[in-house]
Amino acid sequence: MPEAVLDILKYFFLFLIFLFLARAVKAMFLEISGPRPQRGGPPAPAVPTPRSAGRAPDKMAVTAPDAKPRSFDIGDELIIGRADKCHVVISDSYASQIHARVFRRQDAVYIEDMGSTNGTYLNRRKVTAPLQVNRGDSARIGKTEMEFKR
Repeated sequence: MPEAVLDILKYFFLFLIFLFLARAVKAMFLEISGPRPQRGGPPAPAVPTPRSAGRAPDKMAVTAPDAKPRSFDIGDELIIGRADKCHVVISDSYASQIHARVFRRQDAVYIEDMGSTNGTYLNRRKVTAPLQVNRGDSARIGKTEMEFKR
């Protein structure tokens, strides 16, 4: 092979290595720095619709692999993650230190991803902005399942 082609391949692979390292450092920084502020602030106040009127959940049941199911009252806010300072501590390796939050605004309950690495899912739909939660809905963080109940 010509030497020029080998030089191009060498620099291309060097670029790929630096790109991989930059993405790994970014992921570690995001994990360590905690939640990022969300654009647009909190969601607009919920106006109960016929579908959601009176359907706001009061409890959240958490089921993690190799752990007993637990139940939490949904007060004003529940922070979910691996950190000890979270209200709901889960030991799922796919969860971020501060992964998601469940909060109440007026008569509605919402779930919001806090900039996690692996995402939060509500009824198999990725949470990209605060989403309203109703009774019977289920959320997933890694292998941990959460069901919203009365």
